[in-house]
Amino acid sequence: TTVTNITLVECYHNSCLISDVSYILSQWIPPLAFLEVTMIRVMVNGAGGKMGREVVKAVHADSELTMVGGIDPSKAGQDVGTVAGIEPLQIAMAETIDEVLGDNKPDVIVDFTNPAVIFENAKKILSAGVHIVIGTTGLTEEQRNELHEIGLKHNANCLVAPNFSLGAVMMMKVAAELAPYFPDVEIIELHHNHKYDAPSGTSILTAKLINEAKEAANVTGSEDLTRESLPGARGAKVDNVTIHSVRLPGYVAHQQVLFGGYDETLTIRHDSLSRLSFMPGVVLACKKIASKPGLIYGLEHYL
Repeated sequence: TTVTNITLVECYHNSCLISDVSYILSQWIPPLAFLEVTMIRVMVNGAGGKMGREVVKAVHADSELTMVGGIDPSKAGQDVGTVAGIEPLQIAMAETIDEVLGDNKPDVIVDFTNPAVIFENAKKILSAGVHIVIGTTGLTEEQRNELHEIGLKHNANCLVAPNFSLGAVMMMKVAAELAPYFPDVEIIELHHNHKYDAPSGTSILTAKLINEAKEAANVTGSEDLTRESLPGARGAKVDNVTIHSVRLPGYVAHQQVLFGGYDETLTIRHDSLSRLSFMPGVVLACKKIASKPGLIYGLEHYL
């Protein structure tokens, strides 16, 4: 395309710049052809659950993602949008993963199911060449390593995120940065009483990051001279960090990291007040996962 007859008139009256530019094009450009955008096709496994329904809403509302399906055996055949509480999407809920990994498979599957099935789910999805974003807890390090190899073999990527809240990710990062200066630290995590596991995946990852930071700085905490009169009274040790788990109605997802020093204490606290707080992280993961080969553990690597 050539451009000719360009004139520029500048006027500084009232601090305005007025430009009059005329273009003569040598050929016709189809309208909006240059605006064509490839949408990322997303499907949700566990789309009928509390987290799954929020993911459906978030994906449907995003301009770069398109919702193409949901999987939930208890809601099979129902409209994915209706189940999520939005307008009908004219997409029938599938009963199993096997039904959706054919010719019309998605680019990304977001999995919010349960620890009993996540490993087998992930193996099937990655083996089909589909990226997977995992919010389900319960995968061991050995299982994550196996999924990493499967993903590399089939050019499919995997994110395992104990927490999709951007605030929670920042909390973990700051806790690790403080640990060399305050090596005496404990974690209290608080969740609703229907949470499947304890301690939470977020608290376990936080403890791991704190311990790694302390080891890198070659510092250790003070000796704990307390002796339990009841087993478990002092919580559970994860990577040499004590974690206390609270499970009560009324909580969603909360965590405190408590540091003790010489005549001072420092506390970091994060509160997720609803499941909506996790959605920006889920959407971000769907958009970035194609550029992160293999298995990545923790949303912080996507920021």
